[in-house]
Order: sequence, then C-alpha cells, then structure tokens
Amino acid sequence: MARHYIPNHPHIEEMLKDIELSSIDDLFSDVPEGVTSELNLPDGMSEFEVFMDMNRTLSTNRTALDMPSFLGAGTYFHHVPAHVKHLIERSEFLTSYTPYQPEISQGILQALFEYQSMMAELVGLPIVNSSMYDWGTALAEAALMVARLFRGRRKKIVVPRHMNPDRRRVLETYTRGAGLEIVEVPWSGDGTMDVEKLKEAAEGAAGVYAEVPNFFGILNGSIRDIGEVAHDAGAYFIVGVDPTVLGIVEAPGNLGADVVVGEASYFGNPMNFGGPRAGIFAIKDDRKMLRQMPGRIIGMTKDSEGRRTFVMTLQTREQHIRRAKATSNICSNEALVAIAAAIHVASLGPRGIRELGEVILKNTEYFKRRVGDVVEVPFRAVNFKDVPLRFGVPYAEVHERLLNRGMHGGYYLGHAFPELGETAMFAVTETTRREWVDKLVEALREVALRD
Repeated sequence: MARHYIPNHPHIEEMLKDIELSSIDDLFSDVPEGVTSELNLPDGMSEFEVFMDMNRTLSTNRTALDMPSFLGAGTYFHHVPAHVKHLIERSEFLTSYTPYQPEISQGILQALFEYQSMMAELVGLPIVNSSMYDWGTALAEAALMVARLFRGRRKKIVVPRHMNPDRRRVLETYTRGAGLEIVEVPWSGDGTMDVEKLKEAAEGAAGVYAEVPNFFGILNGSIRDIGEVAHDAGAYFIVGVDPTVLGIVEAPGNLGADVVVGEASYFGNPMNFGGPRAGIFAIKDDRKMLRQMPGRIIGMTKDSEGRRTFVMTLQTREQHIRRAKATSNICSNEALVAIAAAIHVASLGPRGIRELGEVILKNTEYFKRRVGDVVEVPFRAVNFKDVPLRFGVPYAEVHERLLNRGMHGGYYLGHAFPELGETAMFAVTETTRREWVDKLVEALREVALRD
C-alpha cells in the first residue's frame, strides 16, 4: 500500500520526474565527496562501559559545597527543597509538556495557572503569561511588544549601560530584524542609572528599561523616578527583577511598571550549568497590551456543568494561530521550570519569601564588610547578591590563585565594562556560609595585594 509520507513508495519515479531528475544519485549529486563515507569513530561500548566512563569523567567535577563559589552575575546557588524535585517528577507534570489539547490537560493547566497567580502577586501586576525562555528573551519580547504598540512610530528602547551583557546581546539579536534602536544611559557615582541623562534619552522612546537589583547588585531606590521619566516621555516602563528580592522591596508594579520581566528559575531550580530557565513576563491590565503579549495565558472558567476548569485564554504564538497574526515565534514553553518555581514559592509563602530576602541581604552586607577591609568596593550603595570588587592587580591572576586555594572567584567585569578597570563581581546567596567568606578574605589578603 502506498504511503505518501514515506520516500520509498511507488511514486518515487514521479517525484523525480517532477523535479527533473533521473535518479536518487542525481538528487544527492551536490553533496561533497567524503561526507557519506564511513566515519573514523572508535568501536562502541556496552551500557556498563559507558556508565563507568561517564563516572570517571564526572568524578573530576567540584561541587559548590566542596569548592565554594562566589560566581554569580545571573546564575546563583540557591537552596531547593527536596520535595520540589520529587513533585515535578510526577508523570502528570514531567511528561505533559505543552498542552496542545488543553481541555484534557487540566492538571498542567491548573499548575501553570497557579504559577501565573503567584508571579502576579510577587511582581504587582495582574496579567502574567505561563513563562518565556528566560529573563533575556522576556526582555527582548517586551521591547518588541511595546514597539508594536506604537505601530512603528517609535523604535527606541532605552536601557542602562550597566545591564547584564548576555541579556543585552539577546535584546540586540531579537530586535535587529524589527529595526529597533538600543540606547544606553550611563550610571551615576553610586552605580545607579543617571536619571538626568535618562530624561534626554527617553524622548521619543517606545520603552525604558531598568533592573531591580541592577547588574552590579545595587538596589536602586529611584525606580519610581525612572518610571515617571519614562511616562513623561510617553514611553512604556519595563522593569527586570530578580524575584528573590521581592520579599523585602516594593513590587515593581506598585512603582509604576507597565511590564515586568525576570527570572523565575531562581525559585525551585538548581544551577544546572546555566539552564534551563523560565522567563517571567507580566503586564498591567491593558487590553491593547494584552493582545500584543507573547506566549500563552492560562485562565480559569466553568464547564457546561458549572465545575471549575482551566483553559488556554490566550495563545498568540505562531504554532496556534496564523503566523501573520502571531506576536512571537517562541516555539516552546518552560512549563516544568515554571511549575518548580511555583511549588517552591508556594512552599515558602509570604513569610518565607521575606525571610529569604532578609538572609540574602544580611549575607551580602556581611560579605561587603569583610572584603571591604582587603579590596576596594567601588560603589557606596545597598547590594543584593552581587558585589563588584576592584583589584590593584590583574584579576585573572587573582582568580587563578583563588582556584588554587579551592575557591571560585567572581565574574570579571573588565571585558564588558572596561571603564571599571580590574573589577570582578562576587555573589552570595542564602546558601553562602560565613566561614566561606572568611576563607575568601584570608585568601585575598595573600593574593589581591601582591605586587
């Protein structure tokens, strides 16, 4: 029986004729010689041999516990309760992926609805989608969204000079096709965005972006002022936030943010070599913005018998609607990462989230106080997690010596921000032990001050 989707069916001759070829060999005639020859690969191994070989390789790894790490800059060592991993490994979560038939995927839809609800409470905005890839792509999609709202009349996005360079590159890549212009605003002496310079840059902008805390780990007390400048210029105000700080600072939505983006994976997910992630994307209650929002939104309703049920309220991506009407070409969601975040947030509750922020803030202040006796802390401000440190010797040498002493140092800022000189950013979280900090300080006394 002929199967039209299998290439070796009886119609192969007709297919070749249609493309004006006489044989399969002609079809592949442009493939360079040698590509289809046998590969010079070693003999295969049995499953147990692979197991042993992988364990030999993995045994060379050092964990964050036996090699304290002060490397942050967007990826942090947080404690994840054991029950989070146990729950997300349940089959109804682990295998459900994207609910293409949402009416029979009530479990995953409810879990995502709960994620949206909790993120809405945290960020202070009422509408949250069920996640983007990560913080960087959420920011890029926010920039594209606010530009669409101006229908091409405004194409400028204002960002802080001191933003995460990886997120900056994602933003530039995503917005290049749309022809958006990315304009930087410098930082002031305390490491926060220069509001006076912002006033000039914001004129004619579609969106103004700020971060809490900013990339240097500084908690910016002028977020409301930045939002007012954005709105006075007729622009939308986009705030990027680390959600672990939201137990101790005001929610961005309460400070005038029109859009909030961020990284949900800081809750419930280990570092995993940098991924996977889940990007927070929230907007204010505005129908125009809602229709331009990327991704999907899960809603709650009632079925024909009056029972509570969950549905895909909005799904304006190209896999669900005609591509010409899609707001985004995001081809996957990060449902499992988002659900893990929801489980962790639900487990902490309001009091736990506040205590988490307080512990991180106290650890950060202890770190600054101790290392400030050894190296320069260039900005006089309140830090959360990340703290820039300026060294009098090349930082590459300092980092190598710290590694030799069983510690992983900070993120070198000199490549992205050469004006800072030999500066690296060190990070602490609730998992950082004081003995680790004390050990680092003693090591820095030896290696950071050497001529």
